[in-house]
Amino acid sequence: MAASTISSRIAQGSGRAVADTVIRNVRLFDLVTGELLPTDIAICGDTIVGTLDHYEGTNVIEGRGRIAVPGFIDTHLHVESSLITPFEFDRCVLPHGVTTAICDPHEMANVLGRPALDYFTEAALRTVMDLRVNLSSCVPSTHLETSGATLGATDLLAYRDHPKVIGLAEFMNIPGVLNGDPVCMEKLEAFAGGHIDGHAPLLRGRRLNGYLSAGITTDHEATTAEEALEKVRKGMMVLIREGSVCKDLRALVPLLNPVTSPFFAFCTDDRNPLEIAHEGHLDYLIRLAISLGVEPLAAYRSASLSAANAFGLRDRGMIAPGRRADIVLLDDLRECVVSDVISAGRLVDDALFAAREVIPPVGLESISLPAPVSATDMEIKGSGTQRPVIGLLPGQIITPFLHADLPVADGIVQPDGAQDIARICVVARHGHNDNIGRGFVKGFGLSGGALASSVGHDSHNICVVGMNDADMALAVNHLEKTGGGFVVVRDGAVVADMPLPVAGLMSDAPFETVRDQLEVLRAAARALGCQLDEPFLQLAFLPLPVIPHLKITDFGMVDVNRMELV
Repeated sequence: MAASTISSRIAQGSGRAVADTVIRNVRLFDLVTGELLPTDIAICGDTIVGTLDHYEGTNVIEGRGRIAVPGFIDTHLHVESSLITPFEFDRCVLPHGVTTAICDPHEMANVLGRPALDYFTEAALRTVMDLRVNLSSCVPSTHLETSGATLGATDLLAYRDHPKVIGLAEFMNIPGVLNGDPVCMEKLEAFAGGHIDGHAPLLRGRRLNGYLSAGITTDHEATTAEEALEKVRKGMMVLIREGSVCKDLRALVPLLNPVTSPFFAFCTDDRNPLEIAHEGHLDYLIRLAISLGVEPLAAYRSASLSAANAFGLRDRGMIAPGRRADIVLLDDLRECVVSDVISAGRLVDDALFAAREVIPPVGLESISLPAPVSATDMEIKGSGTQRPVIGLLPGQIITPFLHADLPVADGIVQPDGAQDIARICVVARHGHNDNIGRGFVKGFGLSGGALASSVGHDSHNICVVGMNDADMALAVNHLEKTGGGFVVVRDGAVVADMPLPVAGLMSDAPFETVRDQLEVLRAAARALGCQLDEPFLQLAFLPLPVIPHLKITDFGMVDVNRMELV
């Protein structure tokens, strides 16, 4: 629906002209008092022009007494982690009430560089939902791993004034900020006065003060109520995250109430179509928060108005005259049962998605291995005495630094099923070198075989975990043939896979296909003994440097606390 003129909005809102659209007979959930107020909602073009009154409209949507709430705003996510393109993400998530999503194309940018930003900003102009972009601040994400691209301040400034760009995305380089790294300072200064997203796991005290003094205003990495409370007290907007792997909502919602709700918003960060099908998207977060005792006023305010204010989106977040007509009609408030969605004044249906101009994906040949890997490439030579091991924590990407005595055969350190310790390798895949990092991980529960993924945060090299070196090598080589994706291998055969040919991160298939493929992959992983809810996303996060944590890079095994090889 086309944007309206000021004069037409005034005429329709004041009743001098018939409204373009009227949602008749709803109960408006008031984000000021928490009351349910009977009303019509008048819309002119893409803008709400009337509430708390009766209106006539050229087009009428029957509310039938349903509850009207503002469209939900996902404040931080990576579309790539949904494993689908922005257009399929749009079609998958908008029916769950998410009318605005703020994405960071960080994953694709680390593979492709500026072509990823070009792709996302162009796609965002065409989605039905309002897809906004924060520019990826950490490309490459670390010098410890081989990335596919580099983005400097000059590269990012070229997009700063794009109509879909909000600001600078999550600034993960905490040491660089605190130590005045010149590259970090150049980016921070280039976007000073604008929006800068944070990424500050476990950061507290004076180090947090220094980080915030750089002009960083949000954080989605708080994992305890104590950490989150300190951050909001110091002026940060805490984005409560509940994704497919990182699940922080239960730990943080005790802080969320009508008094504190202006300082909290919701985000998913990384959530795939299978979890969306089983649970939902932001509607699930709202439903879960209320079930845990959060008042509906606080939950819905954080999901809309607080989120809009935090990111400077002053034209939305309330059902009120002059605001963007992003409206969700609910059958049940506490259960957040979405029945209809209005996006910029348009009732969301299949025809609306079909009318979009879809642009072709990029990065279809991004997997480049200098040569096929072999079983011997997976081997770790040495003794088994007190080998460093990465541990897993369910629902978190923070990983304990463990040690274990491991068996040795012919000078090769072996994985040990009795201790639930598998081998893990990261294979550089951007064509720059043939580096392979090798180590061990505890917690996958594998009895044999291998799992591999070309999604490997944040540099997105190929990550493979397994109990058998030959199966691990086969898994890596298979991903090069498919252009990336996920694969399960056992006894020398591929038993399940899902190609992700778009930069090795996203499928070019409909989200329903991806959902079904994930079901098959999950079942195949369980047949290997793996009981993790999200084994491939868990694997994908293991190369991510999160303190305190042992990191597998394509250079070797690194103690991130000391930043040196072990």
